[in-house]
Amino acid sequence: MNIAIVGVGLIGGSIGIRLKETQFCENLIGVDKSETNQKKALQLALVDEFRSLEDALANCKVIILTIPVDAIMVLLPQILDKVTDQVIIDMGSTKTNILNLISDHPKRGRYVAAHPMAGTEYSGPEAAIPNLFKDKMMVYVEAFKSDEDAFELADSITEQLEMKTSFMTADEHDMHTAYVSHISHLTSFALALTVLEKEKSQGRIFELAGSGFQSTVRLAKSSPEMWTPIFKQNRSNVLEVLEEHIKQLQHIYDKIESEDYDAVHKWIKKSNKIKRIIK
Repeated sequence: MNIAIVGVGLIGGSIGIRLKETQFCENLIGVDKSETNQKKALQLALVDEFRSLEDALANCKVIILTIPVDAIMVLLPQILDKVTDQVIIDMGSTKTNILNLISDHPKRGRYVAAHPMAGTEYSGPEAAIPNLFKDKMMVYVEAFKSDEDAFELADSITEQLEMKTSFMTADEHDMHTAYVSHISHLTSFALALTVLEKEKSQGRIFELAGSGFQSTVRLAKSSPEMWTPIFKQNRSNVLEVLEEHIKQLQHIYDKIESEDYDAVHKWIKKSNKIKRIIK
């Protein structure tokens, strides 16, 4: 069995590392429009070779899409137009618009919507790492609409990645990821810009940056090519979580401005309840 990975960056490359380790497939084919990425991926042995998307479709049983969600919106319908018994797996970070787009496609059953809840702030083939997915969550979205054999093959890849699994509707997935993933990136981007603005007048500010700052702002190094489409595709949920986040910031601003430090203490203590979820 041959498998193609479309977009050999952090996610696609890390999948490639694991599938080559486990020898799950006979040949691992990469598809990437960037010649630079192709050269790096081959040097790092993330895939066995690169081919065009057309060749990959003709010669692979599984096509894994690990490209930005706006590119998935363009490519997925075109790919489904050409499949016979191949399995197409989309690993994008948003799902509602993608699933609505192909909901009535005659080959809908050959498609599996999945989202690995794993990653780093880095991008490109050189960002790929072993064991990125181990013990992380793979979310299947509307899996009941995939053909049984297509889902079983996709799930066997998830097993190779040593991931846990969860099942959600598209609306559930996009709302939950907005609250636990997308807002983290938005906050990090905003904090980075806040400090960079201050650096213009206080050039030594980063001399005091410790591990707390670094861990909070590290996501600001994430790719704008990846995250702008995510915010676009998940706009309504992103706006909802931003509205609540802004309310929280305004609340603590008001309490500090009025020197109500009892309220500040209660606010922090209430936030400590996150310990129930994150150990």
